[in-house]
Amino acid sequence: MSLLSSKRTIFAFSFLVLSTFSQSFAQTPRRAPAGGMRAVVVDERLAVLRDEPDFSARLLQRMSRGRMVAILGQRRTPEGVTFYRVAVTRRTRGWLQGDAVVVPGRAGDDERLLRLIRGSEDFDRIVRARIFLDMFTRSPLRPTVLMLYGMEAEAAAVRLSRDAVRRLEEREMTAGGAPVFSYFMNYNGLDRYRRQEIVFTFDPARKQYRYNGAAWREILRRYPQSGEAAEARKRLEALSVIPGR
Repeated sequence: MSLLSSKRTIFAFSFLVLSTFSQSFAQTPRRAPAGGMRAVVVDERLAVLRDEPDFSARLLQRMSRGRMVAILGQRRTPEGVTFYRVAVTRRTRGWLQGDAVVVPGRAGDDERLLRLIRGSEDFDRIVRARIFLDMFTRSPLRPTVLMLYGMEAEAAAVRLSRDAVRRLEEREMTAGGAPVFSYFMNYNGLDRYRRQEIVFTFDPARKQYRYNGAAWREILRRYPQSGEAAEARKRLEALSVIPGR
């Protein structure tokens, strides 16, 4: 076999290499302090902890998306805004605008979070969808959220492919001696997606990332009668993925 043929064989084989990202990169479990009703921050723009239930009250801290709190009480302002008295840690207490959080299992909160997911874009949509999937494990809206989550991951693969090609210099990669595809699989732009449990494969021939379709496989496995099942099957077929394998 000629050297050229050998290189072509190796190159074709490398197309089959998939991401080996470990589940250890998944988000760590969220925990609320003991006592009170568990809630999770979904809109960090409103997640300002104050010392009183008033917008002019002293700011204690800003909380990030995904932060768990325990609701200890509530108060409604004359303007009609509900504030929750929350425990952030065993020692930290304050007042938080109710619209910043959802309560897993509370009727209507899954619908409210779905509206927020639909109104979000890019990575914000992925993070909020991941919160939904982690927190609302029995919601009938899960197939819809899984579809949105997968579609946004697919769109992210296109953006990541473009960014990685622009940032990773071919000459530097070949000079390092490691397989070129491994530079792409270690690209730091992937890190935040790993933490949202999104896995990409990589096509070295085209230098493109591909979403592995996990959300769509879950739809077919757990919700085969849902309205999203046909679309999930179509997208998996486009990826040449056979459900169940």
